[in-house]
Amino acid sequence: MERYKNRKGDSGVEFYEIGSDFIIVQFINDGSYLYNYKIPGPSHVEQMKKLALKGRGLSTYISTYIKKMYAKKID
Repeated sequence: MERYKNRKGDSGVEFYEIGSDFIIVQFINDGSYLYNYKIPGPSHVEQMKKLALKGRGLSTYISTYIKKMYAKKID
């Protein structure tokens, strides 16, 4: 997994992993979640990938648009 750059300095995201049709996001206090083309869908996953690479806005995007729409919680 890649360390999230957290350019603003207050993100709850710690790490992420990008695949062709998914992103896994590891939060500081809440474990890791798989988001894929099935749930929450391709447009959301692609936007999340862009934000992850940018290092800013991923946690806000998830809390605003995705909420609990994840494919799987990874323990």
